[in-house]
Amino acid sequence: MCYSAQIAADYRKYVHVYGADIDIDEFVRLFWDRRSGSKSKIPKAMEAPFLTPQNATENRIKESITAFSTEQTSKLELDLSKQRVRLAEAERTLLSKTTKAAVESKRIATDKIDWIHGKLEDFSRTDLKDRDSRIFPGQYAPVLVVENGRLVVKPMRYQCRPAGKPAFYDTKYPGTYNARRDNRDGFWKGLFGYTHGLMLVSAFYENVPRHRMEGLELAEGEKEENVVLEFKPNPPKDMLIACLWSKWTGRDEPDLLSFAAVTDDPPAEIALAGHDRCIIPIKPKNINAWLNPDPADLAAQYAILDDRHQPYYEYRLAA
Repeated sequence: MCYSAQIAADYRKYVHVYGADIDIDEFVRLFWDRRSGSKSKIPKAMEAPFLTPQNATENRIKESITAFSTEQTSKLELDLSKQRVRLAEAERTLLSKTTKAAVESKRIATDKIDWIHGKLEDFSRTDLKDRDSRIFPGQYAPVLVVENGRLVVKPMRYQCRPAGKPAFYDTKYPGTYNARRDNRDGFWKGLFGYTHGLMLVSAFYENVPRHRMEGLELAEGEKEENVVLEFKPNPPKDMLIACLWSKWTGRDEPDLLSFAAVTDDPPAEIALAGHDRCIIPIKPKNINAWLNPDPADLAAQYAILDDRHQPYYEYRLAA
C-alpha cells in the first residue's frame, strides 16, 4: 500500500532534472496556512530549499517557516517545564512511598521529556537526516503534474480526497493514499484517466506480518505480529511513482491538493517478503503520456502501467 515512502522532498530536483516550473503560490499558501494554525504536516526536507531564499516570494515562505518554528519551540519549552515539575513531584512522592500513580506519572513525564527534547533538536538543527524526507499518510510532498501544457511541481497531501467528496472521507476512508489499480472503476473513477501525477521515491515501507516475512505459519493461539520493512531498488535510484491527484474545494473549507500512489500486484521478491501490493514506477519515456491522459483511451494508460520500470527490490527491517 506504500504505508510510507522516502521521497525527493526538494522541489528543485523536479526543476533541474525535468525542467518543471514551481507553483510557488501553492507553496506560499501551504506554509502560510500552517503558520496560521492549520494542521498541515510538512517534512523538514521540504522546508530546506526555502531557508536560503532566492527572491522575495521565497523569503515570504522562509518567514512563515521561521514563525512556525518559533511558535512551536515556545510551546514545547512550556510543556517541557510542566513535565519537569510533574517528574519532580512524582520523584518526591516516591521518596516516601511507592504508589502506582506516582510510578506512572514518573514514566509519562520521563517519556514526554525525551520526546520534547527530540522535537526541540529537530527544530534547531540545520543538517538533514533521512527521516526528514520520509512521508506518511497525511503529510505533504512535491508532485509533478501537467498544467496548461507545462510540467509543474505542486505541494500535495499524501492522502487523496477526490473533488466532490465530503471532507469526512479523510477519516471514513483513511486508506485513500493507496489507489489500487483494480479499483479504477470504483473509488478512483473520476481521477484515473484525468488527473495523473508523479512522485520521486527512493524507497518505500510496508507493514508486513512477521510470520509471512519468515515464511512460517502461525501456531495455534499465536497472535500476529507486524514488522515494518524497507524496500529499496537495487541498484539504488529514484523511481517515478505513478499517482492520481485532485483539487478539492468546499464551502467554508480551505482548498486542498492531495494525491494517492497507484498500486498493483507485487513482484515476486515483495510477495515472498509477505506483502501483497506495490507502487508502480513508470519509465521516463512515458512521463508525458502518463501526465497527459486521454480519458477516452484508458488502454494507453494501462499500457504505461504494464510497461513499468521493474527494479529488483531488496528489503530489510526498517530502523
